[in-house]
Amino acid sequence: MTDITRHILSVQVEDVDGIISRVTAMFTRRSFNLVSLVTAKTENPDLQRLTIVVDADDHSIEQITKQLNKLIQVIKVVRLDDDNTIARALMLVKVNANNANRPQVVDAANIFRARVVDVAPDSVVIEATGSPEKLRALLDVLESFGIRELVRSGLVALNRGPKTMAPSR
Repeated sequence: MTDITRHILSVQVEDVDGIISRVTAMFTRRSFNLVSLVTAKTENPDLQRLTIVVDADDHSIEQITKQLNKLIQVIKVVRLDDDNTIARALMLVKVNANNANRPQVVDAANIFRARVVDVAPDSVVIEATGSPEKLRALLDVLESFGIRELVRSGLVALNRGPKTMAPSR
């Protein structure tokens, strides 16, 4: 039996039309399942950085890395290891909150260093960032109030310390 684990890949690509489609098509063709994909421009306006989270065994993650490197627009692929990586996700959650329980909802958000970003007569929207475990723990606390709506981003991640994906300046 193979050991499936969660992997974070940081992929630097040229900022060209269709690059995200080409990357996701590679995953589809090879039947690899993306857990999350976040992409945005970098400090260099000609480059994008993709943070890809995938559940795979060691053999599959090697294949994914090799296939990504075959794409012409891919400049660099780095497998981020848990010990040297800072990874965060964003979550927005709309929670039932009336005049009676609003202080408890706000207190719960504050405990997790989350922010209330919208208040309505019968709900609040809370913004939280952190590890998936921290966001899950916040949800566990908020569930007793009633969650109306929830949306999360995928992970964004960087190596700790001076190491970067960019060429030295």
